[in-house]
Amino acid sequence: MFKKLIIGSLLFVGSLYAGTINIAVAANVSYAMDTLLEEFHKTNPNTQVKVTLGSSGKLTAQIKNGAPYTLFMAANMKYPEALYNDGIAITKPVVYAQGGLAMLSSSNQDFSKGIELVTTDVIKKIAIANPKTAPYGKAAVQALKNANVYDTVEGKFVYAESISQTVSYAVTAADIGFIAKSSLYSPKMAQYKENINWANVDSKLYTPINQGIVILKSGEANSEVSAFYTFMLSSTAKKILTDFGYLVP
Repeated sequence: MFKKLIIGSLLFVGSLYAGTINIAVAANVSYAMDTLLEEFHKTNPNTQVKVTLGSSGKLTAQIKNGAPYTLFMAANMKYPEALYNDGIAITKPVVYAQGGLAMLSSSNQDFSKGIELVTTDVIKKIAIANPKTAPYGKAAVQALKNANVYDTVEGKFVYAESISQTVSYAVTAADIGFIAKSSLYSPKMAQYKENINWANVDSKLYTPINQGIVILKSGEANSEVSAFYTFMLSSTAKKILTDFGYLVP
């Protein structure tokens, strides 16, 4: 089931001229959306933005089945590229943010060791998203291989089917896990402290996960959709995304 947010500004309440744009957004961006929309409304106060959150795959299925979204912010490039190739998206996919990896543990850890922490005896189980289906799992494997520790720790893996499940495993069924850094901005994660319970994975060890944005057919020739699209690619939006744990191109 998809969680829907109808987010707007009091500035447009009661306005007869307010436009509404419907955007589909990958769930991992949910915690940044309020701040992004607050900033967008500073220059577009009369635009109402209706946001539907979900997995990129399921949102893509909805779009293909005629859901009236005008713009799609995906968790990777695969799905927007498919929509563009099918003629459902009218703009070529562009990267608006890059997902970064972090290591998370419910216990205090010595993160000064970097990724080699996972080779120590204190780490007996490592949560990782299935690299065959999850982009963050694939990135974690790449990081471990580039750090020359993959063969040493492969036997410790506890596989999860999604990045959200990986977060759960990291703090329950495993000693540490490789998660999307943006997951740490959930209010439920405030108890975990940087360099005590979590740390960034060196971005030089893996290819950051490109998240793509496209305007869809139903948003064609809509100036308000174009305005939001332009905003999402602006330095202002990129600064906000950086504050929420993303890398930016």
